[in-house]
Amino acid sequence: MKKVSMLLPFLVLLVGCNDNSIVTVYDKSIKNDKIDCLRLSITPMDENISSYIKKYYKFSDICPYSLNISYKSSIVCNSPYNASQKNLSSFPNSYLNMEIRKGMSLKYSYYIDLQHKPTADDVQKGWQRIVKDLDVKRWSYIILTNNN
Repeated sequence: MKKVSMLLPFLVLLVGCNDNSIVTVYDKSIKNDKIDCLRLSITPMDENISSYIKKYYKFSDICPYSLNISYKSSIVCNSPYNASQKNLSSFPNSYLNMEIRKGMSLKYSYYIDLQHKPTADDVQKGWQRIVKDLDVKRWSYIILTNNN
């Protein structure tokens, strides 16, 4: 019995290590809205992220809906409250946030903590999740399998 009780916390840690992304649908009607186009905003601007995401979607500057991508890397947390978490696991030092907005109204958010600066693979996973959750296939000019 003692072995099982010692093994249980370890298993809980393993289960939590698969995909730590957080998806929030703030306005459930977005799943039924017809969205004809998206604007693109990246903060801070990153040419690698910009060129990558533009392979998958033809963005337009005159759309009411926007895809806002924000990220931060090299985050350092010196709080003593996180000391145990930093010692027991690989503590994130970056994040990637991808939001769908209509005007200023937040409709959908994809967020993930990372151990590295966001890469094209991280952006691809976020985009694929948005495509899956919001049925992006109906939006114009989607290329889901791009081998370039």
